[in-house]
Amino acid sequence: MRGGRELTTADLCDRIRDVSKATVYRHVDLLAAGGVLEVALERRVRGAVERRYRLRRDRAGIDTATASSLSLDDHRSAFAAALAVLTAEFTAYLGRDTADPVADLVGYRQHAVWLSPGELHGMIDGMREAIAPHLANEPSPARTQYLISPILFPVEAPPTETGIDSTAAGSQSPGPGI
Repeated sequence: MRGGRELTTADLCDRIRDVSKATVYRHVDLLAAGGVLEVALERRVRGAVERRYRLRRDRAGIDTATASSLSLDDHRSAFAAALAVLTAEFTAYLGRDTADPVADLVGYRQHAVWLSPGELHGMIDGMREAIAPHLANEPSPARTQYLISPILFPVEAPPTETGIDSTAAGSQSPGPGI
């Protein structure tokens, strides 16, 4: 729901087909009650009230203290939910008649990089600097809305000894797609 989209619960059910409607409705109610979603519009449709919801960007994330208080299972559940949403968004994109992954420059690469804590913070800051100025862009006929989903986690602990000759490592050329 990022990017200022306003969706009904039925719209969400259409996008997340592998989750029961009851579960989607329950979660929308919880997110609205918790202030993460707000009602953008209400209207009568065939005697019932239809609500269009929008994401409150200021409430859509968690702070470091909250993240620290979560259990590993909580983090696993949050990651699974994020992947489910990402899959639903991509499935909805592919379902459009105009979907053209090559022309739309769709990408889903993974890169494994070794970073010191300082390099990690620098990379994250660089990504924020690259993305943040575009978050305020308004819709226009010249703009297509793209979903950017950085996912970052360590996959391997630091080695106790690299066993790599640093002079030889610097002379290696990167492979395609880097």
